[in-house]
Amino acid sequence: MKATPAHDDAAGTGQPEIDASKCVFINCPFDEEYAPLLDAMIMAVVCCGFIPRSSIESGDVAEPRMNRVMRAVFGSRYSIHDLSRCKGEGVGNLARFNMPLELGVAMARRYLDDRQHDWLALVPDRVDYGSFASDLAGFDLMRHNGTVFGVVTATMAWLITRGGAVQLASPKKVAAKVPDFGRRRALLSAKWGGYPPWMHVVDIAVRIAARL
Repeated sequence: MKATPAHDDAAGTGQPEIDASKCVFINCPFDEEYAPLLDAMIMAVVCCGFIPRSSIESGDVAEPRMNRVMRAVFGSRYSIHDLSRCKGEGVGNLARFNMPLELGVAMARRYLDDRQHDWLALVPDRVDYGSFASDLAGFDLMRHNGTVFGVVTATMAWLITRGGAVQLASPKKVAAKVPDFGRRRALLSAKWGGYPPWMHVVDIAVRIAARL
């Protein structure tokens, strides 16, 4: 992969405008426990020839998060939504509702834009998603087992069938490189005090993918 990903000016990065048809919005938890699976998803997206996007890419804390979500979703041809945090957690036994909310934005965009947006929802193995999101019962959602290889396989299996996709490596090879990507991303995060620019994170994945 020769091109270096860039983000559009609307995202507040100062980078040249990019082709939305090559962008994939990632909607997933942003916490330490999920980090390896986020790394897996970023690597899988890049290794299918696309550019990952995220609500955290602008770094603009003065702007509501939902505005950033809307801009990233409407600036992407595809989106992937992991709904695996469907059970209550912590003292309050609360589930994560941000992921279903952002999936709703993607579904609305597809409806409003005459199918100019395509989305994938990931759900955990052995969980009946119809019991916690019955409106999704008519859709063919993709399952994963909560492992790096599981997320890479599910993500690549869907993306490789989308328009403009290229396969730079097999899911097995991509998954094997996720720990290396994770280490490099951690070093970058430490260098930036925990808030590395999203485009720099994506560039790490691009450089790793170029050697596969």
